[in-house]
Amino acid sequence: MGKLNSIPLLCSIAIAILLSTPIAHCKIAQGPKAVENWFQKLNHAKPKMTKLHFYFHDIVSGRNPTSIRVAQANSTSHSPTGFGLLAMLDDRLTTGPEINSTTIGRTQGIVGTASLEEFSLLMSLNFVFTKGKFSGSTLSLLGRNTVLNEYREMPIVGGSGVFRLARGIATAKTHTLSNNGNAVVEYHVVVMHY
Repeated sequence: MGKLNSIPLLCSIAIAILLSTPIAHCKIAQGPKAVENWFQKLNHAKPKMTKLHFYFHDIVSGRNPTSIRVAQANSTSHSPTGFGLLAMLDDRLTTGPEINSTTIGRTQGIVGTASLEEFSLLMSLNFVFTKGKFSGSTLSLLGRNTVLNEYREMPIVGGSGVFRLARGIATAKTHTLSNNGNAVVEYHVVVMHY
């Protein structure tokens, strides 16, 4: 009975958090009729190519981490690759590698250590743009990140807003990695969209 009584309190807290969180608004109509109209015009549309360059700041230590471990297998701590670890992240996207660079959005998603033989991640991420001409739009990345390689290529599998039906490539390179595990990762993204 005690657990059931706490559900309304948890819902109230969740609503309060949602109402106090800044939301990126898309400049493209998103209702069902607007999307249907957009698709009808698609036959005459030519694909556009957009190139993006940004950094994300993955903070795993300190008082306000942006990447936290949410689960791991019993064997993860014995694995040389950390196999079986899952982390959720909400990292800042910035115009430069410096911590005080202009924020243009967030990288939100889940990553997991996915190899028994090398340190690589399965990444399911959304690049959520909150400022600039792409504000309110997203790009979705789903791919394998072989973290120890200098450059890592991962597919962009979709998007929303300006990036509807996006497809492309994200190239990642670790800019800095500190002793406490915090990282700044540079991304070059090329996408085709309508």
